[in-house]
Amino acid sequence: MTGRRTIHLVDDDEAVRQSVAFLLSTYDVDVVTYSSGEMFLAGRADATPGCLMLDIRMPELDGLEMQRRLADEAFDWPVIFLTGHGDVRIAVEAMQNGAVDFVEKPFYGARLIEAVECAFRQFDRTNAARRATQLLSTLSERERQVLVALADGLSNKAIARSLGISARTVEAHRAHIMSKLHADSFADVLRIALTADKGPAPAMDHGRTQQQGVSVPR
Repeated sequence: MTGRRTIHLVDDDEAVRQSVAFLLSTYDVDVVTYSSGEMFLAGRADATPGCLMLDIRMPELDGLEMQRRLADEAFDWPVIFLTGHGDVRIAVEAMQNGAVDFVEKPFYGARLIEAVECAFRQFDRTNAARRATQLLSTLSERERQVLVALADGLSNKAIARSLGISARTVEAHRAHIMSKLHADSFADVLRIALTADKGPAPAMDHGRTQQQGVSVPR
């Protein structure tokens, strides 16, 4: 892990909270602790983005219920569960519902770090996809069509024929795409398109429609 990261630990056992916080602090991980799920939910809007570590069994609001509530709100921080030996079946269910990993108590430092590193890899992928999607949303409909055609390996002349525009106009669209995506090369453009949640998929339909002889807006 590079740079400081943040784990939000929700566990009603103070000894566990202190132990996890101490261990992760030696790995440049900031740990914000909560003694109940309600405490985290009440302050999550102002919380530093990061990963969640939830105890499976807690009074009132347990880890599984927290996971369900957050999923209903499209809250996509990666989740690690802390579980007792008898809760492994429940932890497996939690992973089927999207959790990154579960760590059995009593835990060992190496096992905990392994789970945290996995969670932050997912966190980075999610953020990269969100950023790429935001960049792609700045493209015009025509620029999306050109991007999809370029990604399919078509030449400027072939794209121009397909879209009924000049090759020079295709070159201009390509330059605009590079600028809007803050890309230094077309390889960067492709990486962004492939990283995005949805990529330039909406433009694909327009490109196919054009090939079928139905006009599309220019």
